[in-house]
Amino acid sequence: MRIRLSLASSILALLLSTGASAEQNGWQIFSERFVATAHAQETDWQKVDETLGRKPAVTGDVHRYGFPRTDLTVTLDGVTIKPALALGGWVAFKPAHGGAMIMGDLVLLESEVNPVMLKLIANGLEVTAIHNHLLRASPETFYLHVGGHGDPIKIATALRDALADSKTPLTIAPSTSPPPAVDLDTAQLDQIIGVKGHASGGVYQFGVPRRDAVIEGGMQLSPGGPLGVATGINFQPTDGGKAAITGDFVLLGEEVNPVIMALRANGIEVTAVHSHMLDEQPRLFFLHFWANDDALKLAKGLRAALDKTASTSG
Repeated sequence: MRIRLSLASSILALLLSTGASAEQNGWQIFSERFVATAHAQETDWQKVDETLGRKPAVTGDVHRYGFPRTDLTVTLDGVTIKPALALGGWVAFKPAHGGAMIMGDLVLLESEVNPVMLKLIANGLEVTAIHNHLLRASPETFYLHVGGHGDPIKIATALRDALADSKTPLTIAPSTSPPPAVDLDTAQLDQIIGVKGHASGGVYQFGVPRRDAVIEGGMQLSPGGPLGVATGINFQPTDGGKAAITGDFVLLGEEVNPVIMALRANGIEVTAVHSHMLDEQPRLFFLHFWANDDALKLAKGLRAALDKTASTSG
């Protein structure tokens, strides 16, 4: 702490020695960033991990925690959905304004929505959306989007308390078996989609960032993928080169209907169009989809839809 304070004092002295006022040099902006950086360095992430009962995926300064509904057996059109395909709840923490900004997507049964929501509200977190992602799934699942800002450990405690009112697994047992194989031509899928995918839990996943910056709560949401503002595309092998696909396109308003038309022209069902956040700029819409067909054929249909967006792929 002494080193950081000394650094801040030295920079202030340098600014004053040049005859510039603190206001002229944006000292207030600098000090706010300094405090946020200091807090990020001081956050006891191990305590956050222990509170949430799992380790995060860390990308840049974002800590993303997965809450897969491994307790559920959900089927759709005869396909048993793997958690990585459409049941992978998550919460991401990004250092901001002397604490952490969080956003996430909790997968819940209908009976769990209101108990979890009431606990989130009672602990100062925000509910930013509640909706479906799929159609015809049994049992039906809902997706509760959560946001907030504050002390990371307090937020983690609030999230754990809320999820305790669902049957979401709060601890993760170490796996003793190898991950399921993805029996698809993944090299071809990579080439068609235009970005490199990766296997997770028997599902081949893509994250396609947008070219434009997204701002939420005065902060740029970067990296976009871990914070839920990159188009997500998931392939779960079914049989004979086929795959069930789902995910969500991240779109501006003027992109929504061109993407709908491209997907429908290629036999891909549109299952939901809605918002996930409250005050992001530019305003975004999230379009969810579903199909079960030849994997390469579906990839080409998704590529046609991506071509209607300001994405970085291709």
